[in-house]
Amino acid sequence: MSLAKEPTAHTPMMQQYLGIKAQHPDMLLFYRMGDFYELFFDDAEKAARLLNITLTTRGASAGSPIKMAGVPYHSAEQYLARLLKLGESVVIAEQVGDPAMSKGPVERQVSRIVTPGTLTDSGLLDETRDTLILAIAPDGASAPATLGIAWLNLAAGRFRISEIESYALPALLARVRPAEILAPDDFALDDAACAVRRLAPWQFDTRGGQSRLMQQFGTRGLAGFGVADLPLAIAAAGALLDYIQTTQRTALPHVQSIRAERDDDFVQLDAATRRNLELTETLRGESAPTLLSVLDSTATGMGTRLLRRWLHHPLRDRETLVRRRDAIGTLAAAPDTASALTRLLKSCADVERIGGRIALKNARPRDLSGLRDTLALLPGLVAALPANDARLATLQAALAGRPELHALLAQAIQPEPASVLREGGVIADGYDAELDELRALTRDAGAFLLELETRERARTGITGLKVEYNKVHGFYIEVGRSQADKVPDDYRRRQTLKNAERYITPELKAFEDKALSAQERALAREKALFEALLASLAPHVPDFLAIAAALAEIDVLASQAERAGTLKLSSPDYSEDPGIVIRGGRHPVVEAQVDHFIPNDVTLNRTRQMLLITGPNMGGKSTYMRQVALITLMACCGLWVPASSAKIGDVDQIFTRIGASDDLAGGRSTFMVEMTETAHILHNASANSLVLLDEIGRGTSTFDGLALAWAVARHLVAATRAFTLFATHYFELTQLTQEFRQLANVHLDAKEHGADLVFLHTVEEGPASQSYGIQVARLAGVPSPVIHAARRHLRELEDAQLQPGPQGDLFAAHLPHDAPPPHPALDQLRELDPDALTPKAALDIVYALKALTDTSP
Repeated sequence: MSLAKEPTAHTPMMQQYLGIKAQHPDMLLFYRMGDFYELFFDDAEKAARLLNITLTTRGASAGSPIKMAGVPYHSAEQYLARLLKLGESVVIAEQVGDPAMSKGPVERQVSRIVTPGTLTDSGLLDETRDTLILAIAPDGASAPATLGIAWLNLAAGRFRISEIESYALPALLARVRPAEILAPDDFALDDAACAVRRLAPWQFDTRGGQSRLMQQFGTRGLAGFGVADLPLAIAAAGALLDYIQTTQRTALPHVQSIRAERDDDFVQLDAATRRNLELTETLRGESAPTLLSVLDSTATGMGTRLLRRWLHHPLRDRETLVRRRDAIGTLAAAPDTASALTRLLKSCADVERIGGRIALKNARPRDLSGLRDTLALLPGLVAALPANDARLATLQAALAGRPELHALLAQAIQPEPASVLREGGVIADGYDAELDELRALTRDAGAFLLELETRERARTGITGLKVEYNKVHGFYIEVGRSQADKVPDDYRRRQTLKNAERYITPELKAFEDKALSAQERALAREKALFEALLASLAPHVPDFLAIAAALAEIDVLASQAERAGTLKLSSPDYSEDPGIVIRGGRHPVVEAQVDHFIPNDVTLNRTRQMLLITGPNMGGKSTYMRQVALITLMACCGLWVPASSAKIGDVDQIFTRIGASDDLAGGRSTFMVEMTETAHILHNASANSLVLLDEIGRGTSTFDGLALAWAVARHLVAATRAFTLFATHYFELTQLTQEFRQLANVHLDAKEHGADLVFLHTVEEGPASQSYGIQVARLAGVPSPVIHAARRHLRELEDAQLQPGPQGDLFAAHLPHDAPPPHPALDQLRELDPDALTPKAALDIVYALKALTDTSP
């Protein structure tokens, strides 16, 4: 990290740096200096803290040392990845001038701007998840009611927009999971789980957005895309496109269309539901065990990303679901075919992201070799795909007929090209005559040097003479110091070493000029040919993206056919009648963690609308409810399900209120979080929604909690009419079946076997007989004296008349105020087991009881 001169704020170099930095004040600036990217002033301090690199000082500005930090150029990608993961954006300024020709500082220009949502480089992207950037355009009110949303997957060119009510923003962000959000300066955006970039409000303009989109798509209007009725979304899309073009500094030819997403396209899941069901992330934020980790046996990153999208975007369009389901069935019936497809797919490159990089002109040599090798596999994939399924036949057609592109790449790219273009060795021999000639000059250098060495040894009589080359001094003749007196007059000294002298001759100098010039010209020629090749491939990017989409779907379908056999999944049926009927349902994630899972049934329809679930803790109530939601969701993704059979009616939303957690940062208690989520469900659930509620009301006093649980259950049955699984320990709620015939009691039972409690995990009709709370406490390791005291007090509660007080509690016995407290000796007697006492122990207890009666009043 050395500098030729100490920098000061007034040197031309620092003025150049400050000029670039002034254009990007809110981003870190990587300023190329030789083999390092340097950062100065506040950027240096921030980078040193975030990257744990050394902070130094050089020179001075206004009397203070200039803070400075740097990272090596050759390993910059790993540092960029860490900064982007932390939500930072980085401007990269490269040297574009020739240091030998520059009188002042070498000219530098911004080559790229890397932000968390605009990544396309394979070294910075997670191959298993999409990287999305999202823009929000509010309606202009001080408290906006409607928001326009646009989001883009830059690597794949997928562009989506939507307009939503402001309360629905958390649910949309949980579904889309952007890496970066663009929002106006004056828009309040709390608790964003990603980087947020603030833009001026005027940049979110509907008319400007419409003009920007028409320019991008080369059209005179947007009606053909079905988005003309979404003015706020168009404003967001325009702001997003402007930002992308500013950061990428190139056109976006692969972004060729835009699609509107409507609420009724998908089964809606709010953020709490996605979290509680652990679709792609556990409650602890880990990637496994989750539904995705159990289902994902895909062979490519494209396949994993598509499966993740499917799980987060369950559909209501039955035609699409039936096509997916039937295609999985076709492959499941032919396991050898599915295995053959998977073997071929394992050799496929990430065509989706390669296509994006070709469009953005930043593809690397191995991107093109991977694309070439994947195109070579397409005929085999086409031949392996069964033709007796409509969806598979469509995918088969999408892969057919790209021989000319494969031929071009096979002719142009080396079988094993270098990883970066600047190293050369990328363009294949025979592709370009001029390049072949320049390479021949370089290649022939070795033979010439051997011939010259032999000739010079014979001419000079110096047997140890060597003709060699290095990058610092070029070509030279090396002679040992002991034989330096034999050197001819035409030798010119180039370098003196401790034991040798190095020389150059006119002949060797002429060859050096020719060879080095040929090498430089070959690299320049190779670079020009590679860029021309990218330009010739650019019009075919839509073809590559179509191939990528087909490969990804084939991968998901083949993997789900394998999962169907391995996990014993079944094909779901779709019904026009509202309701959910599952026979032998299982929780796919829990089943993968245990040796034996007990399957259970569920029936929900208009005459059996709510199941009131009672039973002991650890009995399986939460697992049972979650498995019903997961089976429903998987069916709405077109996947096979973990059940003997499943018939799923139209479901518009899935809600869950499960588990206990607080929000300390937001100043919300556990009970407040519970009530907020419950309120959201009561306001938004419909008659076609699936609602899961677990122990509503447990976070407050017993009578308050019972009253709330009773009112919520009545509202869901009578007003909302949603299909509901309602787990509770309030046995009083089981009496609701007398008021509502569409409510049914079911329970998960347990049996006491001696001192042990055995959970049966089987759902039975009717309410549970007891909760077994004390037995579960004993299993959890609560000390025996506490367990004995709890049993004793439970008997007292069961014998006493319960009366509500000012803060009533069902488990608080109100005994007569004048009743004397029980004698301590009676407590000890109740704890005795006479059959287990030895004579000596019995005598000791008698003395102890006598002492208690003597000391007690």
